[in-house]
Amino acid sequence: MDIPAGPISTAKPTDLAVSPALPQVKRPSWKLLALALIVAGVSDAISFAVTFVLPLQWAVDIATAILLFLIFGRRRAILPGLIAEAIPGMGVFPVWILVVISIILYDDIKRRRS
Repeated sequence: MDIPAGPISTAKPTDLAVSPALPQVKRPSWKLLALALIVAGVSDAISFAVTFVLPLQWAVDIATAILLFLIFGRRRAILPGLIAEAIPGMGVFPVWILVVISIILYDDIKRRRS
């Protein structure tokens, strides 16, 4: 088996460093962001009021997760919020508002980088 003499490739290092384009995340409109914050606020208020009625609190949290899923689209950040709300006693914290704010901030940071 002969090993060819000379360079294997004549490509420049800058040619090899081309990365594929990252998919652009479409930012929701301000109306949808306001709607998401309202949904999260109402959900956290109801969740605080029904802290000791667990089945009702779970129903509110699942409905909130579905509504935010419909507003924001397929976002993985909604799942940790749902898990956090499933922990007993977490209903006293505004978890859904924090989830919505984190999604808004993440989109803003991602948009500024690109």
